[in-house]
Amino acid sequence: MTQTSLLDRLASLDTNTVSDALDFLNLPGATYGLRPLWDCPKIVGRASTIQLGRKGDAKPAVHLISPVIDAVTTDDRVLVVAGGAEGISCWGDILANAAVSKKVRGTVIDGLSRDIDGSESVGYPVYGRGVTMISARNRVIQIDSGKPVQMAGVTVHENDYVIADRCGTVFVPAAHIEEVLDLGERIAKRQDGMVAAVRAGRSVAEVMHDKEFEAIAVR
Repeated sequence: MTQTSLLDRLASLDTNTVSDALDFLNLPGATYGLRPLWDCPKIVGRASTIQLGRKGDAKPAVHLISPVIDAVTTDDRVLVVAGGAEGISCWGDILANAAVSKKVRGTVIDGLSRDIDGSESVGYPVYGRGVTMISARNRVIQIDSGKPVQMAGVTVHENDYVIADRCGTVFVPAAHIEEVLDLGERIAKRQDGMVAAVRAGRSVAEVMHDKEFEAIAVR
């Protein structure tokens, strides 16, 4: 199956459904606290991982994240940024404009952003823990990219799948994407039927009984 079709299938779901599929499969991936930082659209794509850390000296350095943006050559990328420091920004409007020009789909930060109005003004989705005005310059640096990172307790690898919407952010291991999609699509279909049943007057206690959910995992 092509990457485009996999991403299209993932985009047809939401984070709740993907989280449920991961639960059924006993896979990690759902996070807590990585929410949209403006009223931005859902993002779906593949992870470009970036690890940040505290700067230990005052020597001039290449600005964090900018080398990864410069290196983007495809239109399926989501920047996944780990290691944000408390109270300090690791994203801003200049980076957002650069990302737009490279057709990056969005950024997820285990940290904070500044200049969030600037990201919003160019329609660039940013998900993270919150906002601040304090610059990363001379405080935080990029220490690695393309390696596994920890995002809100979840290990994310380069090229894992990312879906983020108003309920939060979920990462799907690339090795399991097809089984997660297959199960997620069955969950979505089953839940649509459960909603229809409730609207038709069936008892919600009966419709939402555990046995009904357990049946989702059975083909």
